[in-house]
Amino acid sequence: MKKRIMFMAFAILSMGLIISCDKDETEVEQEITSADMSKIKTAVESGDWKITDYSDAGSNETINYEGFNFTFNNDGTLGATDGSTSVSGAWSLKSTDNDELDFNIFFTTPDIFEELADDWEIKKYSSSKIELIDVSTEDSSTDYLTFEKI
Repeated sequence: MKKRIMFMAFAILSMGLIISCDKDETEVEQEITSADMSKIKTAVESGDWKITDYSDAGSNETINYEGFNFTFNNDGTLGATDGSTSVSGAWSLKSTDNDELDFNIFFTTPDIFEELADDWEIKKYSSSKIELIDVSTEDSSTDYLTFEKI
């Protein structure tokens, strides 16, 4: 009987540790507000970036941007080049009415770059990675875009 109680206590303790370890590994989403604007702007403008994930309504289209380096300039221009092809666009950060921050990307050509043109919501950011999300108001599809510093 004593062994059974000890075993039950050990099993309960072990389950508690396993559950608490799972909680520690879960990332907490940070709320991005206009107060983060200068940090994000500084990070984005320092160095070149590459797209490491682009998912358009569930379809992974990252390969379309493989080899392209993106440069976010402090004058609002945006350049992308793979060494032989150069594409010009624009970018901006804009505070919304509810104190959120939009990451705006503008390209008019070619078509694959037009797909990136949107007012993206910043999901997470660091000095070396920016994760963006866009939920379509038309069909509720979700697009994901991740840039990582090269």
